[in-house]
Amino acid sequence: KLFIKDLWFEKVPVRIYHPKVPSASQRRGVMFFHGGGWVSGSLETHEKLCRSIARESESVVVSVGYRLAPEHKYPAAYEDCLNATIHFMKNIEHYGVDPARLIICGDSAGGNLAAAVSQTLAGRSDLPRLRAQVLIYPGLQALDFNLPSYQQNRGVPLLFRERAAFYVLQYLNGNTSNLEEVLDGSHIPIDIKLNYRKWVSPDNIPEKFKVRGYKPHVLLDCTTEVFETMKRFCEPNLCPLLAEDAIVQQLPETFILTCEYDVLRDDGLLYKKRLEDNGVRVTWYHLEDGFHGIINPFNSDWLSFSSGKRGLHNIMNFLKSL
Repeated sequence: KLFIKDLWFEKVPVRIYHPKVPSASQRRGVMFFHGGGWVSGSLETHEKLCRSIARESESVVVSVGYRLAPEHKYPAAYEDCLNATIHFMKNIEHYGVDPARLIICGDSAGGNLAAAVSQTLAGRSDLPRLRAQVLIYPGLQALDFNLPSYQQNRGVPLLFRERAAFYVLQYLNGNTSNLEEVLDGSHIPIDIKLNYRKWVSPDNIPEKFKVRGYKPHVLLDCTTEVFETMKRFCEPNLCPLLAEDAIVQQLPETFILTCEYDVLRDDGLLYKKRLEDNGVRVTWYHLEDGFHGIINPFNSDWLSFSSGKRGLHNIMNFLKSL
């Protein structure tokens, strides 16, 4: 049901999925960035998911094989996703895609990249405006690894609290020598944390998400040496939750999927609040019985979850509505 082709966009490998069924009008286009903690994942690991998005929503899907950490540190992955997206936007008519219906989508680390690319493109007047962004259990900040969801789900597969910090350090520095500081919160100075507290704080998370074993965390300060290696955590291209309101206000309509048993749940909840506070339309779908990675269970037919199918069904409905 699909034509599938491997190409290069600006030195970045991409795989394009194009429905064979004829279309009376231009199709919507979906740029897809895969998850895997910036250190793993590929065009292959998300092949089945991209096929189903293309097939079921009758969209042209472009899956991006960005460079991985620790060999390629931040901002390599972000730059690859951005450059591939801009290339597609500039050549969109070759693919039968409607420039007014381009959606950026990603899961996990790919959701982080999707949010960062959307923010960068929001201010560009020389390119078509994005129609929407779809963020599937995205990781959006690295200031606070003691939010309620990090405490409650610290040992829940497929993403442990320690692994989440490990991955973001691999992406940032290519090493994890400051893992302990990141986990206990002594990697960012208190004054900077307080400055961002309006956006990254348990106070912004609805009470019902705190009932399951959450204890407020004491703020710790940070040495100058540690902050020197960590200060890029304050860049919105790495932590999109820290973007200024002026950028957030320009973002397109957004779909956010969160899972109850996921350390990254609260990143999604905090971003939802920020978007809504800034007048952006948000469709939020929460899987009460979901865990991290549930939408893409390793391309396997035998390992799938009804909860993941429900989540995917809701993503498809959102895409079809655009």
